[in-house]
Amino acid sequence: MTPKHEIAKTLLKIKAVFLRPDEPFTWASGIKSPIYCDNRLILSYPNERNFIEDAMTESVKNFYPDVEILMGTSTAGIAHAALIAERLNLPMGYVRGSAKDHGRKNQIEGKISANQKVVVIEDLISTGGSVIECVEPLREAGANVLGIISIFTYGMKKGLEKLAANNVENHSLCDLDTLVNVAVDENYIKPDDKLRLLKFRDNPSDESWRQ
Repeated sequence: MTPKHEIAKTLLKIKAVFLRPDEPFTWASGIKSPIYCDNRLILSYPNERNFIEDAMTESVKNFYPDVEILMGTSTAGIAHAALIAERLNLPMGYVRGSAKDHGRKNQIEGKISANQKVVVIEDLISTGGSVIECVEPLREAGANVLGIISIFTYGMKKGLEKLAANNVENHSLCDLDTLVNVAVDENYIKPDDKLRLLKFRDNPSDESWRQ
């Protein structure tokens, strides 16, 4: 079994990922989704949390050995960035969704220097919007953003295109294709549901996957 399959089994086991093709969730945009990801739940399970943080740590070391600081996305990436930074003995900080309107009016929390090599820690990549909002202020501050380490990605076309357009590299521990294969093998969903989930991934605004 590959590391991606182990991560998928873990996410399904602790219900950090819900698959409900017959009772879809509704996103803020109004889109009906057969999947909901809540990786914040990882923090509540010590054994699974350590497994995932260890895997993210190894990804940082393998893909970005020259990293000098970790930056978490606000808010879901902050705890993971802190736990990984502790393992690697690296400084860390996080990036707010927008600058504060008081005090020093920071958007970047933590000390960062020009040309410092940064890896962004994110829990979930969907459309790519939130992580780009993290990368942009880091670049404006003069940081050298090496890339992103994330826990899970839907692999949506829109997200992949947005990352590519902004010259942002992402490495996820697990993806939707792997997760639905494991979900079928572990009897979380029926084989026909796999095709419905992948059809949703290919075009979330097209509800024909529900038929």
